[in-house]
Amino acid sequence: MKTKFLLFGFAFSLLFMAGCKSKESAYKAAYEAAKEKELQETYTDDITSATDNVGVQKEKITVIDVNETGRYNVVIGSFLNKTNATALKEKMVNAGYPAFLAQNERGMYRVIVASYADKAAAVSARDRLKDKYYPDFSDAWILDRY
Repeated sequence: MKTKFLLFGFAFSLLFMAGCKSKESAYKAAYEAAKEKELQETYTDDITSATDNVGVQKEKITVIDVNETGRYNVVIGSFLNKTNATALKEKMVNAGYPAFLAQNERGMYRVIVASYADKAAAVSARDRLKDKYYPDFSDAWILDRY
């Protein structure tokens, strides 16, 4: 009786598991649909401007040592200590960049080496700077001054 009950239970569990098992074709169809969607998104991204996908951090800043700046700024350093920020700024000024300092609302000093009215120009300048000074400024980023 015990054996019959165990055998029946085993057969029932096999039947239940076989019924719940997803088919390979279902996985394949879902994979192909996801891949198609990914390809479509990639194609759409290629059509848009290359600068549309560039990460930009928005901050309200107070410019310290120049009168006017553009909206998009190339930042190469952030410091809590103004002396350290000033030293990097002076190094970049000596290298021929119109570097200046700005301070955000949390007290961080930003060392900005270029400022532009349009995002594409800022992205291009950042990329050139990263290439020229690699790896020193590989983490340079774009600040959107609002």
